[in-house]
Amino acid sequence: MRVMLQARMDTRMGNEALKNGTLQQTMQALVEKLKPEAAYFSPSDGKRSCTIVFDMQDSSQIPTIVEPLFTALGAEIEIVPVMNLDDLRKGLAAL
Repeated sequence: MRVMLQARMDTRMGNEALKNGTLQQTMQALVEKLKPEAAYFSPSDGKRSCTIVFDMQDSSQIPTIVEPLFTALGAEIEIVPVMNLDDLRKGLAAL
């Protein structure tokens, strides 16, 4: 299932992670693990954030995806199912 992960990082933990290289390592490992369809990095609500769209095979993957973001970056996380235009067309055609 295509999902969108949004993470907003704690500023203090993010600053420390940036200084010691953990931020770069955590983001690189996440992108390598998820092989996302899209990944965006920007400020959001005054915090470092990322939005990553990827295919999640099973909900049991959630802990291995989010725990590094919680522990290394103090991130607030949301994961929601999303559709692209083709998915929407397919869903609407089934109505």
